[in-house]
Amino acid sequence: AMKRPADILCFSHLRWNFVFQRPQHLMTRWAREHRVFFFEEPIFDSDDPGLVITTDPSGVRVVTPHLPGRSKDELTIVKGLLDALVRDQGLNDFVSWYYTPMALAWSRQLTPRAVVYDCMDELSLFKGAPPELQERERELLRRADVVFTGGHHLYEAKRSQHANVHPFPSSVDVPHFASARGSRTDPDDQAHLPHARLGFYGVIDERFDIELVGELASRRPEWQIILLGPVVKVETSRLPRGHNIHYLGQKTYASLPDYLSGWDVALLPFAINEATRFISPTKTPEYLAGGLPVVSTPIHDVVHPYGDLALVHIASTAAEFEAAVVKSLAEDPAPRQLRADAYLAGLSWDHTWSQMKAELARVFTGVEAPRRRKPRFDYLIAG
Repeated sequence: AMKRPADILCFSHLRWNFVFQRPQHLMTRWAREHRVFFFEEPIFDSDDPGLVITTDPSGVRVVTPHLPGRSKDELTIVKGLLDALVRDQGLNDFVSWYYTPMALAWSRQLTPRAVVYDCMDELSLFKGAPPELQERERELLRRADVVFTGGHHLYEAKRSQHANVHPFPSSVDVPHFASARGSRTDPDDQAHLPHARLGFYGVIDERFDIELVGELASRRPEWQIILLGPVVKVETSRLPRGHNIHYLGQKTYASLPDYLSGWDVALLPFAINEATRFISPTKTPEYLAGGLPVVSTPIHDVVHPYGDLALVHIASTAAEFEAAVVKSLAEDPAPRQLRADAYLAGLSWDHTWSQMKAELARVFTGVEAPRRRKPRFDYLIAG
């Protein structure tokens, strides 16, 4: 009989139902062929410790530990719950897939067939990062069979720390976002807003340049700035306010094209700080697939390749943002869209997933991976 494919046991610092991003894109794809268990960080809301397992429509099993409260036994309890999961679900041939090194605290006793570290961000630079994160990451790098990074800048930072590191920048589900180019029903909460509309979706946290957005709004009172997404780790009193700044809250992944369809320009107003040094925003290719001009602060992985390929306007100050938006509103979108579509063709999540699968197969068979050449951006399409 054919052996069942190895199960995937994924440890993530991001909750499954938070924002649909890299872990969700990849795990829903693994779930097409493998049993996937997505093990979340504990929630402290229960009298008795236990696991709640819910199955997502994609087939991913989301496993959430519920604990009575923070205590010195917390790690031991979660470890016990995880061991019970492995036993009860018959996880005897599996891959441990880590998004956070902190999960080693309750999983280092496991005996997976392979360990993957998908390092999507430099978590140690984020606000509120635990001090032991870097020590845990060193341990995870010692245990990992293969390391993937969420961008090229992060790859440069990690490649000397492990023998088998591969860059996989954020990819994009092109058909999903390209549907924004057709006529869609403008959602009720933005339908009444006049144009020009400048939009951003994503987590509004310490990586978001609050001052820049506030200044841009006051420079151009006739422009509407639409912000979709949860506010996290930022005092709401610090957020810019104005008659033309609209916080519409978190939206589902499915509804994003409806919102994008009614925007004129998409914004990437990230602060330039430690927390953004290695980010590779998934939004860049998503905005472009949606058919929008994009204006971004000079984030390394946006400047290269998107700025270099003239797919995104790069601006540092509110005045430069204003000028770039004016230019975007006036230019013919067709040439940019042709270049963007050519670039995005090689950037699908399916493509990323199949390349990761190939790297994992090499780990399983013990075949030495060919040394990856330095990533080459296709500048041919820039002309």
